[in-house]
This record gives sequence, C-alpha cells and structure tokens, in this order.
Amino acid sequence: MNRLSFAFAASLTLVACGPKEFGSVCGEVPAPEACMTACDPTPGAANACPTGFHCSADGKCDAQCTLGGDQCGDGYTCTADGYCIDNQGPGSNGPDASCPSITFTPMPVTPSIQLVLDQSGSMYSNNDISPNRYVAMRNALVTPTTGVVSSLEAKAYFGSKLYTCNGNNTAFTDVPRALNNATAIRTSLDSKTSGGNTPTAAAIDQARLDFTTTPPPAGSPPIIVLATDGEPNSCNQNLSQAQYNAASVTAAGAAYAANIPVYVLAISANQTLLNHLQDVANAGQGHVQGQPNIPYYPANNATQLAAAFQTIINGVISCDLKLTSGIDQTSAMNGVVSLNGMALTYGVDWTLVGSDTIRLMGSACTMLKGSSNPAVSATFPCGSVIF
Repeated sequence: MNRLSFAFAASLTLVACGPKEFGSVCGEVPAPEACMTACDPTPGAANACPTGFHCSADGKCDAQCTLGGDQCGDGYTCTADGYCIDNQGPGSNGPDASCPSITFTPMPVTPSIQLVLDQSGSMYSNNDISPNRYVAMRNALVTPTTGVVSSLEAKAYFGSKLYTCNGNNTAFTDVPRALNNATAIRTSLDSKTSGGNTPTAAAIDQARLDFTTTPPPAGSPPIIVLATDGEPNSCNQNLSQAQYNAASVTAAGAAYAANIPVYVLAISANQTLLNHLQDVANAGQGHVQGQPNIPYYPANNATQLAAAFQTIINGVISCDLKLTSGIDQTSAMNGVVSLNGMALTYGVDWTLVGSDTIRLMGSACTMLKGSSNPAVSATFPCGSVIF
C-alpha cells in the first residue's frame, strides 16, 4: 500500500450478519447482579455497565457471554463488554459459514492544497518579521521537519503558486500538486527574489482554473490557501483600490462556487488590509449574511505566521476513514476501534458519520495525523454490516 492513503498498514475488520444468534447471561438463574443495572442505550452514551456488560436497547445492562465462558461456541470470542464475535482463528466459523468476516481498506480523505503565495516587493522590504515576510513565510512552510508542508507532505497533495508582476504581465511560479512535495516547493521559494505588484484576484482565478485543467485525484477535495501581505492591485490596470478589492472578493467567491474553498492568511497588522481579507475569507467559504464571519488568520510575527499555517492546513487534513459497506448507526457504539494498538472510546475518540465513515476525533485525530504509518482496526458484532 502506498502513502496515498496515509500509509495505513491495517484494515478495518467488520463481522457481518448471519443466522448465528446468542443468548443472554441475564436469562440464567440466578441472573448476575449487573443485569438489574439501568443504563443509557443512546448511541454514543458512556457505558455505565460493569466490566463484561453492555447496555441493551431496553436500557438494562446485558451480556451474551462471560470472559472465559463457553456461551459463544466454537469460532467465537467473548469481548470485554459481553458480545460474542467471530475470532477467525482455528476452529472459527470461517468466511463461508453463518457469520462471515469482511475486510475493508480504510480510505482517509487526502486533500489537494494549492498554496497561493504573495511574491510582491512588500514581502521582501517589510522587515517587521525578521528577516522579512517572505523568508518567514518560506520557513513556516518548508523548513525541514518543522515546516507545515514538510511535516504533512505525505498526507496532502501540496502545490504552490507564487504570484507577482513582471512589468505589465502577471508572473506565476508553479509547483504542481503532489504528495511528498516539500523539497520541490522549497526549491521554488528559494529561487525567487523580490517581485512587483500584488495581482491577488488573478492569482486566485488562476488557481481555480488549475484545478479545472488538472483535477485532483478522485475523492481528494480541492482547497486554496492564500497568503498575502498587501492590498491587491494588478499589473496593467489603473483601477481604484475599491475595484481591486472587489475583484479579489469576486475571485474568492468564484472559487467557492466551484467547490474550492479559500482559506486566508494575512501577513500584516494593517487594519484596512485585514478588513478586506475578512471579506475575501467570507466569499471564499460561502459566508451567509447575518452569520458570524468566517475565520481568517492574521499574523504579524514569525511565530503567529507558523501557527496560522499549521492551524489552516491541519484543519483541512481529514480524520475520516471511508468504508466500502455501511454500518447500522444503532450498532456503532458496540464497535471496537483501535489506533496503533490503543482502544478508542466511541463518542469521545471516534464516531460513525452517515453509515460508511469512521471519524476519529480529538487526541485520536491528532495521533492519526502525527503517525507516519498508523494502524487502524475496528470490529463490529454480528448484524452491524449493511449490505
């Protein structure tokens, strides 16, 4: 398996339904004391039952089996919460018997991220960020190991578009999107010197067209990340600042209309520019009138700049794992999901989105993104798989 899918080494194993049925230890005489315990059967609710029991649909603790007991029969194992599951070991019922196992390959969402980066003269001449804004941007992106592209290059298709003017012509320097692309982007950034104007509208429009002419791989959502330090203008027009601003907002709105959201990083403390870039961010992510503004990311020092890139790009790298068959929502809470050998808690570390997507959350999502070769597995009891 290549790194296209976050280099997952394991698969998600789910147990499909069949005629095999199991009883309940609560039918025994005398019944275990835990069978009298009330619980919350709502999907995602914490399991308040004692060890070895789960919450049944009628709101009472129940178990099909006991650890070490023989209630499940040959080929089945009793889980820590009292379910009988196919163990697929020696003597198991096997894939052709009444309760076959099905193996899925997890397919995480790998975004295609087009960096649209300001190369105008002000990026080099402003030394409010040491040594200047351009170098700080370069370092935040592609410093080996710590730069956001360097650290996440295996988990997104990164490309870069430097933009400025060469006389009366727009000047773009492109690195095509690809996995493991930090070195190529670093080489491109290091090859440039101070440019001219700031044709932001043209750069956003060209990034949108690039996604049209070179579409991302199937299932990879396209994303534009704009980083600029100045109010927009052009290379060969003489318009008012209001017209240039409006053109940039229109370009961001056109990208969003093409299902390409635009994230905005402002390398400046200038409030006039910040007000404009808030408008660009709103247009680039379909802001609804009357709702709170879309977040954008101002940065006026190197630390803020690096943190802003990390926040944006980590935010769009997904912790969703697609399955090729569905899971019954009401049975999801009974699944056992692990990451790198650590059991995860339903409703805290993972949840089921729709019927065919496992979403890791919180620290589990952070662990997934930080693992170079994460192993994810999940087992669900009989009757959970929707064919």
